[in-house]
Amino acid sequence: MSWRQVILLSSLLAMVLLCTENIQKLRDDELRREYYEEQRNEFENFVEEQRDEQEERTREAVEQWRQWHYDGLYPPYLYNRHPI
Repeated sequence: MSWRQVILLSSLLAMVLLCTENIQKLRDDELRREYYEEQRNEFENFVEEQRDEQEERTREAVEQWRQWHYDGLYPPYLYNRHPI
């Protein structure tokens, strides 16, 4: 085998190794992207559930306040209360 062939084969082998390494990096990047997207979606779902629960608690508290302070007049607000 001549030196030219050895250099050509070693160059080809280096190119194949670089391509394989690039493919591996791209695959790893894709897996990492999928993992972080899944984590972000789970966190967004968690935050949405927390927000919904907080809104429900607030709504219930407001409804209880309105029932407690209702004076039989409409609208049932404090400015509608008349001294007896």
